[in-house]
Amino acid sequence: MISIAKPFVTATAVLLVAAVIPPAASQEVSSQIQAQAPANVDYPQLAAQVIEAPLIVDATVRSTSRIRGEEAIGLAPGHVRYYVTADVLSLIRGTTAIPSRIGYLVDLPFDSRGRAPNLRRLRVILFARPVPGRADQVQLLSNDAHYDWSPERDSLIRQIAREVVSPDAPPEITGVGNAFHTPGDLPGQGETQIFLLTARNDPISLSILRRPDGSRNWAVSLGEIVGEGSRPPERDTLLWYRLACGLPGQLPESNVAADLPEHAAIVREDYQYVLESLGLCRGSGTPTPNVGW
Repeated sequence: MISIAKPFVTATAVLLVAAVIPPAASQEVSSQIQAQAPANVDYPQLAAQVIEAPLIVDATVRSTSRIRGEEAIGLAPGHVRYYVTADVLSLIRGTTAIPSRIGYLVDLPFDSRGRAPNLRRLRVILFARPVPGRADQVQLLSNDAHYDWSPERDSLIRQIAREVVSPDAPPEITGVGNAFHTPGDLPGQGETQIFLLTARNDPISLSILRRPDGSRNWAVSLGEIVGEGSRPPERDTLLWYRLACGLPGQLPESNVAADLPEHAAIVREDYQYVLESLGLCRGSGTPTPNVGW
């Protein structure tokens, strides 16, 4: 593997693409990228990887070497294993500097025609971790952590990265705490409050208001009290991700055991109402593990 010492890139340093790729080739690469990068991007999948990855790298593939034989042990059928050398354009996230040229291993599927993918000059975004003792090498979090670059994907990843490191970032939800329903003065009126458990013990709660006409609305609060300005989170934000992907699919019975049976039933209904409002957490499956070193 290449281990020549290279200049280092920090999270605040950005190398211009023009310095890496000649102008004529840059237009060719741009067209190739636009054709390969899907228009839709999956917020939950990207958010999970942004949260987990010590390094998020924007890079251009310089060269690839196909790994065969015994060195390709564990390679899934219909896939090819590459050792990739890439020029770093920017470090989107990372606490330590990395060289301007890095290497990594990746397993990728053959295309629809049964051909190995051509990565050369392709711009990519990598979710990775450092390799101990090898500053010029990184290890992908998984084979799902190697993305073709696109403006939409780049913008979304940077947005999520900013949300994650923000001082007021919503905490990771680890479970559901106390939950109870308080009836109102009129039939059908009332409020359900559900308190959530978090990794940092930060207060976060849900409030569901029921009206006599049968309508409901809910809000989330990151403080001790649900204020008048509280409301449901916007979709594809970190708070939405924490709720949609962190809440259990059903309210544990122990959380409403102390409430009256009729009130407990309302709490369970309101909890399901919140889950339905949030929608499914797409792209949150277990990623395919990447090859080790």
